[in-house]
Amino acid sequence: MGLETALGLARVGHAVTVVGRDAGRGEAAVTRIRSEVPGAEVRFAQADMSSINDVPALGASIAAEGPLDVLVNNVGGMYVDRLETKDGIERSLMLNHIAPMILTDALIGVLTRAAPSRIVNITSAAISASSMDFADIDAVGPYYGMAVTGRAKAMHLVHTNDLAEKLKVNGISVIAADPGGAATSNAAEMEVEMLPPPFRPYWDVISAGVQGSVADAAQSVVFAATNPSLDGRTGGRGRFGLHRRNGTGLSDRFRFDCGSEEAGRTPACTLGGHRRPLTIGLQHEVPVVQRSAASCH
Repeated sequence: MGLETALGLARVGHAVTVVGRDAGRGEAAVTRIRSEVPGAEVRFAQADMSSINDVPALGASIAAEGPLDVLVNNVGGMYVDRLETKDGIERSLMLNHIAPMILTDALIGVLTRAAPSRIVNITSAAISASSMDFADIDAVGPYYGMAVTGRAKAMHLVHTNDLAEKLKVNGISVIAADPGGAATSNAAEMEVEMLPPPFRPYWDVISAGVQGSVADAAQSVVFAATNPSLDGRTGGRGRFGLHRRNGTGLSDRFRFDCGSEEAGRTPACTLGGHRRPLTIGLQHEVPVVQRSAASCH
């Protein structure tokens, strides 16, 4: 998904930085973008964004280059079994929520300098499979990958809407985009055991729903990042975000007030308020985007 997003952004004139931990895959992505978009300004920045130590260096490096026009947080992951990062954080939570949250925080300054600018966060219909049990965000109970990912995506959608309100005064639009199902590498690894038991009778339907074109799915992300019709608009759109065929409507379905006494005790708020010392990552397919005029490569 990230590679197709980066291609789409390069085609409309952005200078693109693709971030990932695998240098071989990263350079291959750069080669493909240059091949398909002659003259494209694109580079690869290596960082293991599931590592606590890598993200501050990446954020500082990008921030040092000057104003940033668009940040696309495409990082994510869904797993059959419970996995932890080397820092002891449940991996799906790290990649789907904590990673983009902390990276974004590190780049708000340069996004503000480039205002009007945009942050695009990827959401997912996996939210519908989650129990929304925020008391078990470390997923130490029964592990169903889709439910765990859905909960992390719900937390990040709450954070996206909260950030959208906070950053209006900075001239930064924060938009949630839902690409829908597509034949990504992560989708190819899906197994029925990832589903909570009530969803398993629908496995054939669910698995068929992630066989679509990745390039088509990425259109919603590129639209959210670049389309002038969204100038000045902010927040989650549609049922779980901005779908590629529907750019209208706002949803507060997963919004709540972290200032309230009850909500303020939930992990979604305590993580969002940085009251827990957890950090961050992007995986390979995550473009961080700058316009050519703002690029200092």
